[in-house]
Parts: sequence; structure tokens; C-alpha cells
Amino acid sequence: MLRSLSCNNMDNWYNEVFSSFNLLHPKLSLDNRVIDIFSNCFSFYPVSKYKNNLKDQIQKLDKLAIKLLGVSTQALIITDTSVKNNITTSISHIHIHNKPMIKTLHHATNMTSIEAKLFAIRCRINQITNTNNISRMIVIMDSLHAVKKIFDPSLHLFQSHSNFVLKELCDFFSRSQENTIEFWECLSCSKWYLHNVVNKDTKSFNHILLLLCKQSWDLARN
Repeated sequence: MLRSLSCNNMDNWYNEVFSSFNLLHPKLSLDNRVIDIFSNCFSFYPVSKYKNNLKDQIQKLDKLAIKLLGVSTQALIITDTSVKNNITTSISHIHIHNKPMIKTLHHATNMTSIEAKLFAIRCRINQITNTNNISRMIVIMDSLHAVKKIFDPSLHLFQSHSNFVLKELCDFFSRSQENTIEFWECLSCSKWYLHNVVNKDTKSFNHILLLLCKQSWDLARN
């Protein structure tokens, strides 16, 4: 037998239901899901500009690359971005054991350097998470300032990129408790050989844009 509900009871019932679907509710925030649930799955490795620290970081990156490129379940992503004549260029090299190096290029106008870096990370993570058997991603870039925006729970101008990356990472981490991602900082002045190749390639690349607007970023990919 169905039980009837009064109008007030119905209103209260709907309020309880709808409150759980509030997109701004902290419990449903992608930031909180990644930061709280998967806090052991991501890490940052910054470096200071002191000479001894740069040398130490280069040695760590050398050992990391040698070890990483010998394992088929790990991916090394090296990315760099430059802005010249209002044109932002981002180039990434992806290294996976026993596979040809993958080079990707994005360029657009009227886009900040942070936006470009976030977009490049977004595309690379999407690309790697759709690759079978990858359990560890190492992202090497010249600044961690941009990538930390992804894990910033406060509202900011780059929230759309952050939400996309967080969703990809949630799916990636959920597949296995062994899946991890690391962000390593490599300053251009250190001239570490793998990052230096990407850095030079980014700064020397000459291109002719056909879609000269920020909104065309997705369409202006090579």
C-alpha cells in the first residue's frame, strides 16, 4: 500500500534529495576527491635555482630517466611552452619503453602561458591514460606553478582545464592503487638534455596559424 505524503513532507524530501546533487557541494568536488581519496597517488618535486640544487636535480632526473625508460608500464612526459609574437607554442615528447618517441605540438594566439601548460598537460594525461598498461606517469616541465592550479580547490580562471584533468586522474587512480603520477620541475637554465631538446624545439619552431584565436586551440593542433 502506497503511503501518501503531505505537501510539506514532499518539499522536505525533495530538498534532501536535491541537496545531495548540488554541484558546488564539497563532497562532490573533483578537487576534494583527488586530494583526499588519492593523496598518495600524486606528488611534486620542485627545485630551487641554487647551483648545487640544480646539479642535484639533474642527477636525479638522469637516474629517473634511465630507470623509467627500462620499464614498459611507465611513461616519461617532457613538456615546454614558449610565447613569441603573441603566439603560444607547446611541445611535448612522450617516452615509453620500446616505443618510438611521440612528439605533439599545439599552438594558438591570445592564450596565457599557464593556460597553454594546463592544456598540454591535459592532452598528455588523456593520451597516456588511454594507453594500456601504463601505471606510472612522470611529467617534467619548467614550472610547477601551472600544474598546481589543477589541484587548487578554490575557484580560478583555469577551472575547466583542472576539472578535465582531475576527472582523467580519478579514473586513472581508480583502476589500480599502484597507479601514480609525478610532476618534476626542470628549469630551462639547467639544460638537462631531454628537456633541453624540447625547450629548443619549442623556441625555434616556426608556424603559420590558420585559426588565430584562443577558442581555436583544440582545432589548431598538429
